Amino acid sequence: MSSHGRSESSVGGPVGRSVGRTVETIAQERENCPFDVRKLSIIQHGSEKDLLLKEKFMLELARDPIFYLGDIHDLTKDQLRERTFEKIGSLVYHVTNESIETFQKRMEIIGLCDPGFWTRFGVHYGLFLGAIRSGATPNQMSYWMEKGVISCQGMFGCFGMTELAHGSNVAGLETTATFDEQSDEFIIHTPHIGATKWWIGGAAQTATHCAVFAQLMIKGKKHGTKTFIVPLRDVKTLALLPGINIGDIGKKMGRDGIDNGYIQFTNVRVPRAYMLMKHSQVSREGQVTEPPLQQLTYGALLSGRTAMVADAANTAKKALTVSVRYAAVRRQFKSSPGAEMETQIIDYPIHQRRLMPLVAQATAFGFTALEMQRLFEETSSALESLEPGDPNLNEVIDKLKTTHATSAGLKAFCTWACLQTIDTSRQACGGHGYSSYNGFASMYSDFAVHCTWEGDNTILALQSGRFLIQAYQEVLKGTTQAGGTAYLNNIETVLKQKCKGKEHLISLQGIDEGWATVAAHAIKKAANDYEGCLKKGQSREQAFEVCSQVRFVAAAVHTSGFVFRQFRAAVERVEAGPERDTLELLCKFYGLWQMEEKAGFFLRSGWLDGELMDYVQEKVSEYCAATRKFAVPLVDSFCISDHILNSPIGCADGDIYNRYFRMVRRNNPQLAEHKYADKILQFIHRSPAEMEDVGEGIDLDAELEEMAEERAEAEKEAKEAKEEEEKAKK
Repeated sequence: MSSHGRSESSVGGPVGRSVGRTVETIAQERENCPFDVRKLSIIQHGSEKDLLLKEKFMLELARDPIFYLGDIHDLTKDQLRERTFEKIGSLVYHVTNESIETFQKRMEIIGLCDPGFWTRFGVHYGLFLGAIRSGATPNQMSYWMEKGVISCQGMFGCFGMTELAHGSNVAGLETTATFDEQSDEFIIHTPHIGATKWWIGGAAQTATHCAVFAQLMIKGKKHGTKTFIVPLRDVKTLALLPGINIGDIGKKMGRDGIDNGYIQFTNVRVPRAYMLMKHSQVSREGQVTEPPLQQLTYGALLSGRTAMVADAANTAKKALTVSVRYAAVRRQFKSSPGAEMETQIIDYPIHQRRLMPLVAQATAFGFTALEMQRLFEETSSALESLEPGDPNLNEVIDKLKTTHATSAGLKAFCTWACLQTIDTSRQACGGHGYSSYNGFASMYSDFAVHCTWEGDNTILALQSGRFLIQAYQEVLKGTTQAGGTAYLNNIETVLKQKCKGKEHLISLQGIDEGWATVAAHAIKKAANDYEGCLKKGQSREQAFEVCSQVRFVAAAVHTSGFVFRQFRAAVERVEAGPERDTLELLCKFYGLWQMEEKAGFFLRSGWLDGELMDYVQEKVSEYCAATRKFAVPLVDSFCISDHILNSPIGCADGDIYNRYFRMVRRNNPQLAEHKYADKILQFIHRSPAEMEDVGEGIDLDAELEEMAEERAEAEKEAKEAKEEEEKAKK
């Protein structure tokens, strides 16, 4: 870098001021940071141990040639699938040599780096193996471990839940598993096209076995959806087994590294022992034994939803790391004529309004994800320790139901918010954000599936709303709520609360009380509407459906308040100092911005009036400007390496234009053979089309002359007639 603010580009030739000073600009952004970036990073990751583990995994991925990402945006679907599969072998070593907790953290980073691979690998280890772990008896678990389920030696699994005509309604799945008492086998069958297993990751080309969800049928009677392990292919040749029909469902919106397929079963027989019988059992005589509490099966759903809250937080942070760094070094227009350089776009208040609230939100989601992981581990531990007749059974079931409902709402609203964050970040990067090489296109298309898989977001939000109505009803009956709905206790007092003024409004306690009051009003409205429907004679299910919108609103408001409370709790655990001050500012920022976003509910509840809502808007703008001052060090504390970002305009050193230009040139070589030059040349050198001489054939001119003569004659006759008429009048 020269003293005159110009540099020689690494791709040749001098560069302009705004290009040459990007490295210097981002370095200046890191000067005079009000907090210790490393300390803040440790706080956000839960512990120094977890941060060091993350950095270790990122370094390993950057140095592993099979996780090279430089050309990922130019690969075809088939190339992506092949490369994605090649990565599986490198992970098998880790899964067999690391603790589950360590391996889960490894997969969390891989999911940020390569979502398609994370899913393809996760289908076997997370879903297929997860189904066996949660549903198998000890002997069944030992059997499948001996078959090679852990090491992927001799088998590779997929997860057969979704059908062409059924997704979220697992109880309504139509694949059948009919018990044949004579042979002691189940007959797995696809009765019609709607029951075809669809979207099954790994089915199209890879899987040898499938965890199939099917309706248990015994002597003509349905016994609900159960899980069966069904072999699909010959493990030595990959040839389809008799009765198995598998096809490829082709290119998708994203995650093309996964070979999603469809499966149809035609009277496929499997041993009775291939039904997973930890919860439900079928005897040799066809006797069915169901678990005493169906809620115990909820546990299998929590892991995926907990992971998606973390993925939403991490992916939002990834998108914002790129867009904030870019905003810091990108210059457009001059704020004053005498300015030496154009203005950094991050200095424009409207740009701060686009990005800074999302930075606060992503930080809040990160702390919420840590809390959800703690809740999941606590709930899982409680479930595993349950014994028949356990006196703690009801307490564990209540905890399970609460965690289940909380995870449902968080999965829905966090993944929606993350998807919006990605697109807002893309738009905030202008035209460069539209380039695949800067990462937003694949980030958006890969993440979008989170909003519909493992439970459609709207359905999950409604499940959360149903739980909140029930919690409200319990409070009215005198049952004390714990955990996420504890604010409903003393409900009458909570409903009457109002903001005490501006100082109260911008305190952590005041914001917390505001969310409690507004959420309580939204839940009360939903509960009252529901009760009204019941009084009209509607069934419980009909009443819940009629009240879908108010249930949805209750879940949305409750979830925003829940996220704020997790953020607040995390802040208050941090010792006094600049890191806590920074987090407290961000926490207030998130709480007030969400108030602004949901202003109607705060006004309707009476907690805020119009004047105080104007003050909320004023404070949000103030917090935007305050956060802008340390935005670059803050996204640095998210600790996402350049390799994981894979976005030249988001690089840590700020040399965005050189890196971007190099990537484009490398992936689009100038001397490559032109694929359709001959077609272009044929087009631009084509002979002019010969026009047919139609003059003689139509003789148009003579016809027009004749028409003109007729028109003149008619005008003459009309004139003469008018003159005669006027003479007659005289």
